[in-house]
Amino acid sequence: MQAARQGIITEEMRIAAQDEGVDPEWLREQIAKGRVVIPRNINHPNYYPVGIGEGLRTKVNANIGTSPDHIDLEEELMKVEVCERYGADTIMDLSTGGNLDFIRTTILNRWHKPLGTVPIYQVAWELLRESKSITEMDPEHLFEVIERQAQQGVDFMTLHCGVTRDAVRIFVQQNRACGMVSRGGSLLAHWMAHNRSENPLYEQFDRLLEICAKHDVTISLGDGLRPGAIADAGDAAQWYETSVLGELTLRAWEAGVQVMIEGPGHVPIHHIEAHIKIMKRLCYGAPIYVLGPLTCDIGAGYDHITGAIGGAIAAAAGADFLCYITPAEHLRLPDPEDVRQGIIATRIAAHSGDIAKGVKGAWERNLEMSRARYRLDWETMFALAIDPDKAREYRMMSEDYEKGVCTMCGDFCAYVSSMNTERKALKALEETAAVAGEIGHRQIDQKEKVLKHLRERLGSLV
Repeated sequence: MQAARQGIITEEMRIAAQDEGVDPEWLREQIAKGRVVIPRNINHPNYYPVGIGEGLRTKVNANIGTSPDHIDLEEELMKVEVCERYGADTIMDLSTGGNLDFIRTTILNRWHKPLGTVPIYQVAWELLRESKSITEMDPEHLFEVIERQAQQGVDFMTLHCGVTRDAVRIFVQQNRACGMVSRGGSLLAHWMAHNRSENPLYEQFDRLLEICAKHDVTISLGDGLRPGAIADAGDAAQWYETSVLGELTLRAWEAGVQVMIEGPGHVPIHHIEAHIKIMKRLCYGAPIYVLGPLTCDIGAGYDHITGAIGGAIAAAAGADFLCYITPAEHLRLPDPEDVRQGIIATRIAAHSGDIAKGVKGAWERNLEMSRARYRLDWETMFALAIDPDKAREYRMMSEDYEKGVCTMCGDFCAYVSSMNTERKALKALEETAAVAGEIGHRQIDQKEKVLKHLRERLGSLV
């Protein structure tokens, strides 16, 4: 952000601009304004930049990581491979079990795009190993972990700075259905209530900014009071915290630190657009990073779908960054297959939002897919699909996989009928309207090229 304000277009800006198909100078201006971030810790080895924010492709984050009850580094590295293969833009390592520093640095050496963490998780785990509660946390320990992770190369950190004592007082008066569902936010709130003290991340926010500025860590201002049930969406606690995050955004920008704003959560489908627009307004246009949002609470086992429905609406309304939801949400730690399904569902949501926002290239990719379908050009369809592997797998399961058509329509293929209809209708127009003669010839020639391709594959059907 500091380089952008000085008029410098960094190499990271050039690469991100090229990937997005935007002008590097425009991107620099957006970063200088705080509308776009490129999370990039100066200590991250072999880093590849990703831009997040207004006017760019909606990005997708995948959460991975161990738990105290399930520690398997090899499985986590398999998840990293899945994230790379299926197109996650960022990863958050949410590990809470095992040697967290070793797990994190191993992932950092394998994953070259932005990596995020939630530092208080490591604090809680290190206390647990000493048979201590989070209520015994020394704030110095929290800042030491933040500094340690910054030195290791973490690009962005979720920090629940908006869970203030005032916010907690408002929260306890709300009679929520699901209480406080943010793990990091609830840990901090428990510490605050037990010790009757202010949130150290809020109270010492300037100290936090110094650490982040030193290592160029992007702050993802956590939504500790996000709704975890649609009945809780939009209450006073949620919006009070969001207003505090807006205040902290301005302070971070003043210090030259990049900021994203985290959001809900569980939100009724007809409230999602309003939530995103209010967040953008309260937080001065900073990039919005949402979990889902889930549109109902009864999708257990299928919450990658409930999250994708909400994510598409949120992206269309202006959300910049979607955190995936997997089928394992609310049930268990996700495995590599859950990660794959979560990434694909959320990428579909992000791309759907990009079409609505007019993001460069989104409409064109869909049009190319549509034209490939009309030509029954299967290889191009596979290449353009968000999940080429799944598309090819289903195609190969069809009895007609060696033919041009599929088993849904077979000899009654609508595309073939449509092509024949167009050819014959244009031929009739040519014969009856001399004025349209030359145009008709050109159009028929184009159709004949496609029909020739189809005849080679479908024979006498065309």
